[in-house]
Amino acid sequence: MVINVNNYKEIRQRWMNGESQRSIALELGISRNTVKKYCAGANVPWERKTYLRNPSVLTDDVKAFISDCLATDAAEGTAKQKHTAKRIFDRLVAEKGFVGGETTIRSYVHSIKAKPATAFVPLSFLPGDAMQIDWGEATIYLAGNKVIVYLFCARLCYSSAPFVIAYRRQNSESFLDALVMTFKYFGGTPKRVIFDNAKVAVKDGFGANAIATDNYAALSAHYGFAPVFCNIASGNEKGLVENLVGFSRRNFCVPIPKVKTMAELNAMLRSGCEAYKKHHIHGKEANVGILYEKEKPALFSLPRHHYDPANRAECRVNSYSTVRYDTNNYSVPIEHCGKQVSIKVYPEYIEIFCNGEIITSHQRCFQRHQNIFCLEHYLSLLERKGRAIFQAKPLMDNVPDAFFEWLSKQDLSPKRLVELLRMSVEFGFDAVMQNSATLLHAMPVAPNPTPKNEVQVAEVDLSAYDALYA
Repeated sequence: MVINVNNYKEIRQRWMNGESQRSIALELGISRNTVKKYCAGANVPWERKTYLRNPSVLTDDVKAFISDCLATDAAEGTAKQKHTAKRIFDRLVAEKGFVGGETTIRSYVHSIKAKPATAFVPLSFLPGDAMQIDWGEATIYLAGNKVIVYLFCARLCYSSAPFVIAYRRQNSESFLDALVMTFKYFGGTPKRVIFDNAKVAVKDGFGANAIATDNYAALSAHYGFAPVFCNIASGNEKGLVENLVGFSRRNFCVPIPKVKTMAELNAMLRSGCEAYKKHHIHGKEANVGILYEKEKPALFSLPRHHYDPANRAECRVNSYSTVRYDTNNYSVPIEHCGKQVSIKVYPEYIEIFCNGEIITSHQRCFQRHQNIFCLEHYLSLLERKGRAIFQAKPLMDNVPDAFFEWLSKQDLSPKRLVELLRMSVEFGFDAVMQNSATLLHAMPVAPNPTPKNEVQVAEVDLSAYDALYA
């Protein structure tokens, strides 16, 4: 019989009132030994002794056999061909004549395989002391296409104020740009920035011995913070931002965002970060927004000029008036053919410079082996090579089908066709088609035009040659 608190109370009260243990046992239907155990109050029913029993079948020989099986697995290093507890049990029965149960072997194998739980030290940060950063992935619909974007997440350690911004690629220029945008958003820089050992930030080593990439080292010098790198597989060292990555994906990106541009997506993410400032984290003295306002004065002030996060490259313009970056060709004005130019690559666009002056810019292409032509770069060339107009790829790639068909029906010289294209670049293709009569009438007529399919031949006096046959 299991003694509960009520039984225990009655036993104690009867015994304290002078009733014998034998009488109590008979009245309550409990054995005298049980009554004797609880009468003096030396034992209580709500405390149970831990049951410890070392099965007699687990002899030293059996334990040594199990240890040998596990040691063999470790030496072989084959993760998918290891001894299971059942396999060890089967071998014990077959090779050692083991007569115990499988559960006994399972419990013992589990006890020697079990890893001790990891303990963490609770941390506390002063205002402006540190910021944690990390990357995460999210799926969105961008201009109707389902794509994966990368969320750069940052969180101030004292106030837990968040900042999240999305990029198409998780590369060096995106990483540096994200930090610049983060410091702008927070209005200052913390003393330390805590990150893992990602290649965009670490050139060599890891953890305390990590060496920052040249660009990251330059950025940290410009903004005055110390880059701190976590140990390998130690996400707990930046647990605040690890939680932010999951929170952002579940709250800012559910349902899946449908946006036309990355700027629209980032505006949504920023609104989510602003709304989070109203959140009161358990154990904090105030909500995130109030703590952020307290932390902001403790941040380092921003430098006068923001760091330029662009990735840079040098190349020569080829005979097609294009430069190549990351397998893609981008056009430049034809007067720069053969010249050496420099390229500055940002997360969403590229700029091309010649002699220190910008000559053109393009939206960055994230596909591979593509040609990105700007029509106006080739108009002066098409004016000289008129027979190539309707086969020119810069025209075919940039002109709508309806305009291309309309243009091909115009009975005009190459120079006048190029004039229409110039107007289209300035005013739009639809505007040129709708006002074609007015525009064509306003164009200057070329002097002495030669009728189509007609060659002018002057008459020649051949009488002198006829006289030679006389």
